Amino acid sequence: MARTSDKPDAELVGLVNGATAEAAEALVSKLTLREKASLCSGASFWNLQSIKRLGLTGPNVSDGPHGVRRDLGSSHLGLDGSAPATCFPCACTLASSWDPTLAMLVGEALGRECLALGVSVLLGPGVNIKRHPLCGRNFEYFSEDPLLAGEFAASFVKGVQSQGVGTSIKHFAANNQEANRVSI
Repeated sequence: MARTSDKPDAELVGLVNGATAEAAEALVSKLTLREKASLCSGASFWNLQSIKRLGLTGPNVSDGPHGVRRDLGSSHLGLDGSAPATCFPCACTLASSWDPTLAMLVGEALGRECLALGVSVLLGPGVNIKRHPLCGRNFEYFSEDPLLAGEFAASFVKGVQSQGVGTSIKHFAANNQEANRVSI
């Protein structure tokens, strides 16, 4: 069913501003298979596809499990300018507290910053377990213990998502070195 207006209808506005499960199901039922598939690809480095027919702007994603990195320039790395953001303790520091509630509180704060910066999905946390001391990203991972890493990742995700912001867990496994990491 084609829409004649680029303005979202009241049901879609309700979905964006505090969706219910019913509103989410209603929106998904309006998407074609092609539109659903398009949501798995990017329109640009930090933005997903829009669904113009329904008046939906593509979600903005941002790196930053330790602080929201909202790029404001032409560089996808924030080299041309980034929005100011809080730098939170890295994952290994959070896990060293042995307090998953702390990870949830950090997630909640990151969720609030995402909302303030217009970010829909935070890319993180990293859940790879530490397998080698020379991994250049060990600071991004909670622990070498899978149970501890899982407990902290779950608490972190619950905190971010409690603010209505999505998460995208990354570095599931085998991201254990920086040298040649894009060619191995």
